[in-house]
Amino acid sequence: MEFVVFMTLPGLVILLVVIALGDQLLRATGHGRRQGQVSATGFEQLHATFSQGKQNELKERQSSLVMRDDEEDGTPPHRSTVDLRSGTAVIRLPSSSQ
Repeated sequence: MEFVVFMTLPGLVILLVVIALGDQLLRATGHGRRQGQVSATGFEQLHATFSQGKQNELKERQSSLVMRDDEEDGTPPHRSTVDLRSGTAVIRLPSSSQ
């Protein structure tokens, strides 16, 4: 019978709140050694169910995790370089023929 209650929307919210409380108690006592909160994921998915904007945000977050991050993104290609370890920067100006 309890399973049927948690299949309804109010039951799901109650279950998420109970999980969130348990998660916070574990973290407060020092037994939860992980980063982030498990309960936050459940609340985000519940929010995404009712909000199209949240669905788009979660899809964008997932796609950004999959995309490759190149070192050259956002800089002119093969012109300027910055070496933070040695503290030098090389700036090559475009030729005047362009």
